[in-house]
Formats: sequence, structure tokens, C-alpha cells
Amino acid sequence: MKYFNLFLLTILFTSPSYLFGQSVEVDYNAQTDFKKFKTYAWLAPGDSVLNRYRQDKLFGGTILHYANNELMERGLKMDTLNPDAIFVYGTEVGEITTYSQSPTLSVGVGVAGPGYYVGGSVPVAGGKITATTKNEGLLSYAMYDTHTTKLVWTGHMKKTFKMADDLQKIISESTKKIFKKLPLKKQ
Repeated sequence: MKYFNLFLLTILFTSPSYLFGQSVEVDYNAQTDFKKFKTYAWLAPGDSVLNRYRQDKLFGGTILHYANNELMERGLKMDTLNPDAIFVYGTEVGEITTYSQSPTLSVGVGVAGPGYYVGGSVPVAGGKITATTKNEGLLSYAMYDTHTTKLVWTGHMKKTFKMADDLQKIISESTKKIFKKLPLKKQ
């Protein structure tokens, strides 16, 4: 039993996080001096004229609220006129449907004798197929240096959820996890 528990703990702590419905990935240029960034602004994702018609932008204000909190905790100040960095966020939501089948109960008869075998079975119950729908969401942030116009940092997180879940809490927790990997320490 002790070895079995040790095995389970090893699997739990060494398995990739995507097996548990979420993963955070970041990429940035290691030569970038992130201390030089003092101010930031937001650029609307995608086509700003069509954004109001996109279903996945319903939580845009919530995303900006939690991202602004994280950026301010790292010493950045909003400056829409002359920012050091421009941030853009993006979202994607896709539906995942999984199917499961209940066990089938069968009744069968078999007869055997010397030199012959006869058998048959008939399903009498079960086999019901059930569909379960979940959503897989992606929340991403990108940071651009306004002086060089180059992308200097990106971070994103995938998470599986149901629409009945507390989406504000998911956005808040995801944003914290993503910005935790921004190379600027909290102040």
C-alpha cells in the first residue's frame, strides 16, 4: 500500500498540468531589460469595430480589470499617450463533447456436445450513449516594446470549464498565474 501511494504521488506531481484541465505557457526574450518598462497601455484585440459582436469578448472588461491589477502590482502605470509597453489580450473558447456508453446487459444461451457448439446472445438493456459538453478556453496576453515595436513577452493559459462555473473567478485566477511569469516582480 505504501508503494502504491508513493506511485500515485509521483504521477500527480510529475504529470503535465494539461491533464488536469489547465496549463500556463510563457515565452519572452531573455535579453530584454524588463526594468525599463514603467508605463503601459492596451490595444484592442482584433478588429475594434467588430469586437462588440464577438461572443468571446463579453468578459473584456473583466479581463482588463484583473490584468490592470496585476500590472500595477508590478509597478507599471497606465499611460495612454506615451507608454513604454503595449499589451494585447486574446481569448478563444471552444466546445468539447465527450461521449460515454453505459454497459450492455446481454442474455445468452450456449449448448455444446461432442463435435458441435451452438450459442447466441441478445442485448436486453444498457448501451445508452451520453454526451457531456465542456468548454476549453484560452486566455492570452502579449507585451510589445513601443520603442522597438517588437514582441517581448507572451503568456497564455488553457483551461477546461463548464459555462455554469464562476467565469470571473476563472479569469482572475488565470490572469494571476499568467502574470506571475512576467519577468517583473511584485512591488
